[in-house]
Amino acid sequence: MRRKQFITTIAGGIVMSSLGAFNRFTGDLSPSDEKMPVLFIGHGSPMNGIENNGFSRQWQNLGTSLETPKAVLVISAHWLTNGTHVTAMDHPKTIHDFGGFPQELFDVQYPAPGDSKLARETKSLIQSTNVGLDHDWGLDHGAWTVVRHMYPQANIPVIQLSIDYSKPASYHYELAKELAALRKKGVLIIGSGNMVHNLRMIDWKNMDTDNYGYDWAIEMHELFKNKISDGDHQALINYEQLSKSAKLAIPTPDHYYPLMYILGLQEKNEDPVFFNDKLVAGSLNMTSVKFG
Repeated sequence: MRRKQFITTIAGGIVMSSLGAFNRFTGDLSPSDEKMPVLFIGHGSPMNGIENNGFSRQWQNLGTSLETPKAVLVISAHWLTNGTHVTAMDHPKTIHDFGGFPQELFDVQYPAPGDSKLARETKSLIQSTNVGLDHDWGLDHGAWTVVRHMYPQANIPVIQLSIDYSKPASYHYELAKELAALRKKGVLIIGSGNMVHNLRMIDWKNMDTDNYGYDWAIEMHELFKNKISDGDHQALINYEQLSKSAKLAIPTPDHYYPLMYILGLQEKNEDPVFFNDKLVAGSLNMTSVKFG
C-alpha cells in the first residue's frame, strides 16, 4: 500500500463530526431465544474495502457463516462527535472520508438501506444520555468497507452509533450495556477500529511483511488478547495502566473505543474467538474478536 494512502487515512480518522415502544419497532424483529453475536473488527486501511485479501475474505466468511441479521449497527472509529448520535435516515450515503487513494475506491457505493425506526428505538434504549437522531452522516469507511464484504447485496439495513469523543473508555463500556436487548432482536452489533493503531510510526519498508510488528506493538497485541481471553474488562478499560507501551499502541483512543462497546456487550459464558490476528507494518494490528 502506498505511503500516501496511509497518511491520508489519518485525516479520515479525525473527522468529528420504553421497552414497550421498542417492541413496537421491531415488526418482523420478534424476540428470540437466540442472540446475535457481537464483533470487534480491525478494519485497517480503506483499501481493504475493495481488495481480495486475507482480511476481507474473513469478513466474507463471517457474512456466510453467521445467522443473517435483520439489521446491522456499527460503532466506527471514524464517527467522533460531541454527544452520542445515531443515523436515522432511510438511505444513508456512502462516505469517502479519506484522500489520495485510487479512483476505484472513491467509485464504491454501498447502497444499504438505513432504518429510522431502529434508530429511534436505539435512542429510547439508551437512558444514560440523550441520543441525537442524525440525518447528515451516513456510512463511513469504518462501516462500509467491512459490511460490503459481509453483505455484498446491500440488502440489510445498516445504521451507525457515534462515539462521544469527550468521554472516557468507561463511559463507552457502560453505554454499550444499554444496547444488549438488540442482540435478541436480530441486530448484529459491530465495533470497527483497531486495537493497536499508530499511523505515525508505520514501518514503510515492511509494509508487505507478514505479521510484522515493533516490540511494543507485539507486547500490547498479546496483552490485549490475554486480557480479553481472561475477561479482564477493567484492565482493558484502564488500558493506559497496562504498560508504558500503551501510549505507543494507542496514541489516540478513537480506534480503541469501539472495542469497549463489544466488551460491554459480552455476556457470561461467551468466550472470545479471535480472527484476522495479525500485526501490520510494525505499528498496527488487525486482530478481531467475536463473542457469542
